[in-house]
Amino acid sequence: MLKIGVILGSIREIRRGARVAKWLMGQLKQYKDIDVELLDLRDYPLPFYNENNSPEGLKGKYSNKIAKKWAAKIGEKDGFIFIVSEYNHGPTAVLKNALDWLYYEWNRKAVSFVSYATGLGAGIRAVEQLRGIAVELEMAPLQKAIHIGQVLDILDEDGNVLKSHVNDRVANMMQELLWWTKTLKAAREKTKND
Repeated sequence: MLKIGVILGSIREIRRGARVAKWLMGQLKQYKDIDVELLDLRDYPLPFYNENNSPEGLKGKYSNKIAKKWAAKIGEKDGFIFIVSEYNHGPTAVLKNALDWLYYEWNRKAVSFVSYATGLGAGIRAVEQLRGIAVELEMAPLQKAIHIGQVLDILDEDGNVLKSHVNDRVANMMQELLWWTKTLKAAREKTKND
């Protein structure tokens, strides 16, 4: 069974991402052959990265207890969906920091994106930056994504769709994510056993 981590990349008290997470997790229930877990960055209050070496150089030997918990959780996942909001044409600092804390735990894993914004940009610019970061982390950032503009008009507080075709986009994104996740997991396991 593939393990997919859905990372909610905002920790604000009033955040639109909670609507998106409720909606997405509801949509993902239809996929019975995967284990999906919501990873809320509120539950991993990492300080700004402050280790004495890079995550690559540390090779998993983190001194921070929260980082160890975060590393264990990310390490057990086979693929990811990032729920991305856009601040000043980029991703949130807390999401970037959560990515920066680790290295090997991200390697050779696929990632899809669901972005949102209250404006028409729908978080697209944040996703474009995250794709470059994912490449540097040796991840496979995927092309098919879901971008939700005017999120307050599309999803209510419980994650119910008010108006839109966002539900129709999930199947395309998941088809690509599951193919890549399965392929990369098999390759990681073969490499580990060689």
